[in-house]
Amino acid sequence: MGKHTNIVVTLDAKFPAEKALKKFKRKCESFGVLKEYKKRKEYQKPSLRLKEKLKQAEKRRLKTIKKNRGSNRL
Repeated sequence: MGKHTNIVVTLDAKFPAEKALKKFKRKCESFGVLKEYKKRKEYQKPSLRLKEKLKQAEKRRLKTIKKNRGSNRL
């Protein structure tokens, strides 16, 4: 996470705690907090990180190729 910002959910007397918790979870998800936590949970060597990154890029590339092939059949 490049920017350090706090996630704030304001509570009122009329605002239920359950809704506030759901709102907090959604904000955490949109900021990528859990994704970052899972990524940093254990150390990964830079060479393994690069291999994983290349593997994901290849997966995305194949997905777009497959998607484009299906749209040409009109």
